[in-house]
Amino acid sequence: MDFLQSQLEALKATGNYRTLAHAEQEGRYLLKEGRRMLNLSSNDYLGLAADHALYADFLRQVSPRWSLPSSSSSRLLTGNHPVFDELEATLARLYGAEAALTFNSGYDANTGILPALAGKDDLILADKLVHASLIDGMRLGQAHWIRYRHNDLSHLERLLKQEGEAHQRIFIVTESIFSMDGDEAPLRELVELKRRYPHIILYVDEAHAFGLRGSKGLGCAEEAGVTSDIDLLVGTLGKAAASAGAFVVCRQSVRDSLVNRMRPFIFTTALPPLVAAWSLYVIRRLPEMKDKRRRLACMTRYVHEALQAQGISTASHSHIVPIPVGRSGDTIRLAEQVQRRGFYLLPVRPPTVPEGTSRLRLSLRADLTDEEVKNLTHELAASTPFILHPKQHHTDS
Repeated sequence: MDFLQSQLEALKATGNYRTLAHAEQEGRYLLKEGRRMLNLSSNDYLGLAADHALYADFLRQVSPRWSLPSSSSSRLLTGNHPVFDELEATLARLYGAEAALTFNSGYDANTGILPALAGKDDLILADKLVHASLIDGMRLGQAHWIRYRHNDLSHLERLLKQEGEAHQRIFIVTESIFSMDGDEAPLRELVELKRRYPHIILYVDEAHAFGLRGSKGLGCAEEAGVTSDIDLLVGTLGKAAASAGAFVVCRQSVRDSLVNRMRPFIFTTALPPLVAAWSLYVIRRLPEMKDKRRRLACMTRYVHEALQAQGISTASHSHIVPIPVGRSGDTIRLAEQVQRRGFYLLPVRPPTVPEGTSRLRLSLRADLTDEEVKNLTHELAASTPFILHPKQHHTDS
C-alpha cells in the first residue's frame, strides 16, 4: 500500500491532511488538550444539544416502549417502530404537506432521493455549490446532470431553454443556506422560474435553516412563503434540532416511491426509536423557540457588522460566517492562533472547498452570551491583518 502513503504525504505537504481529534463537551465549551474553548465549529445552532435540562425533561416524559436503543433492522423488516410514524406525521402537519419520510442522515437523504426519483430521461440542474452529498447522489443516478453557476438564475434559465425539451423532467437542486459560504438561495425567484417552465421538480436542502428561520422554525422556505411550492424539501435533524437523522417533506406518491426504490432507506438499519422520540420531542417545541431564533438573528447581525467594520466581507448574511484566508497552511496557523485564545474555530480546506479558498468557518449559536460575542469579534478584529494579508504571516503572532 505504498501508493496510499504517498498520497497521505502529498496531503501533508499541501496542509490538507486531517486527523481525528478528541475533545470533551462541556455545554457550549470544549475541553481539548488541557484548553477550554468556546465551541464555534458545531452545528448546534440553537444550543439544544448543550441543554441538559431539556434532555432531562425529555427522559422524564419518554414512553418506555419508545426508549429502545436499537431498531435492530431496516424499517421494511421489523424496524418500523410506531414513533417513526408519529415523527413523520408531525413533520407533515407542520409543513401542511401530504407526507414526510425520515432517514438515518442527511447524507443518506441526499445520496438516495435523486437516484430513486430521477431516471435516464431526466435532467438535474444543481447549484455549483451544493453539498457533496447531493453531488454524490447525482453521480449514483442515471439522470443527466449539469451544475449551474452559483445562485445565477440567468445561467439556470439558459440551461432550461437549451436542455428542457430533450428531457422528460427537470430537477432543480439547491440548498437554502449554503453550508460553506453561509449565503442563501433565491427561493422565491426559483419558484417563479418553476412556474414558467413545465415538468420542473424543485429540490431544496434546508439542512442549515431548519429550526432557525421562519415563524415556526421550518426554514427559509417558510420565511419566504414558498413551502407549498417546493416538491422535495429536505431537512436535517442533526444540526439545530440536536438529534440525528434527516427527513423529506413531499407528496404521498413521492414517499411511497422512496420507500420502494431508495437504496439508503431500504438497505440500512433504522435509527434507534429513542433517537426518533427525541427528534419528535424537539420538533414539537420548535415553534415555541422564537426567542432563541431572534437571539441568533441579532447576534448574527452584530458579528457581520463588526467584521465589515474591519474590512472582512463575505457573501454570508446568516449564522454561518466564513472567514476567508486562502492558503491551507495559513488557515491552519490562524485556527491555532484563535484556539490558543479560547475560540474553537476549525480550518476548512480542500477538498471541502476549492483550492485557494481555505477559510475558518464560524458557526454562531443562540446560547452565546453578549460578552462572549464581543470577545469573539475583538479576537477576529485582532486577526484582521492575518486574514487580509496571510502571506505576510508565516509564524504565529
